[in-house]
Amino acid sequence: MTPISGIIITLNEADNVSNCVASLQRVCDEVIVVDSGSQDDTVALAETAGARVIHQPYLGDGPQKAFAVPQARNDWILALDADERLDEDAIAAIQGLALDDPQQAYRFKRRNFAGRHWIRAAGFYPDPVTRLYNRTTSGYLPKKAHSSVQAPAVVDLDAHIRHFTYRDLSHWISRIDALSSRDAWAMKERGKPPSAINPALHAATATFRKLILKGGLFQGADGFTVAMTTAFHAYMKYAKLNELYENERATSDDDA
Repeated sequence: MTPISGIIITLNEADNVSNCVASLQRVCDEVIVVDSGSQDDTVALAETAGARVIHQPYLGDGPQKAFAVPQARNDWILALDADERLDEDAIAAIQGLALDDPQQAYRFKRRNFAGRHWIRAAGFYPDPVTRLYNRTTSGYLPKKAHSSVQAPAVVDLDAHIRHFTYRDLSHWISRIDALSSRDAWAMKERGKPPSAINPALHAATATFRKLILKGGLFQGADGFTVAMTTAFHAYMKYAKLNELYENERATSDDDA
């Protein structure tokens, strides 16, 4: 089997990192964890599990995921988030790949879970993600939020990644709080201006997209849950972007 390097980025992922490392070790001959300052046992657990840990302050989603690539031993890279695992069909699929064409990257279907409940409504499945690629031709875009792999060609595999997105609904809400803060920071970093209308506009657009375009209106409670949480996330990231600018102006006024 062609050697593969596994890459994970972490921040306070003590509950997830050991199992993620173990999952990658099923198909990778090395696993690299890029940690951005965890205050829990993430680093120790990753090292105990057999990963090589690199410390790097957070650069944004795409740049952070790309940071370890030059330090990997192999050209083929398999990237997982800490709360993801390879399903058995993904392991079998990867083991069966020749990996003889560096122009090709490979895309998986993703099963997103809230607790033990697999959410399939309103675009939460098949949720395709490209995660296996050759670094000589492909890589993560330098986007600081929600980056993805750009490759000359992408092959869709009938294989799955399990994404333990949320422990429960309360965790879902707390993750929106954390991720919307990170998204607001990333938007400000790339020069996105504040706007009084954007929070409500993007929340309304997200609701329409999930309920109507993605069919959530006809998919029961899961459809409405996905639509409402997506709208809440959209609203909060733009509201927090406005808040960042407000705080920056207030600080400037105080210093004047």
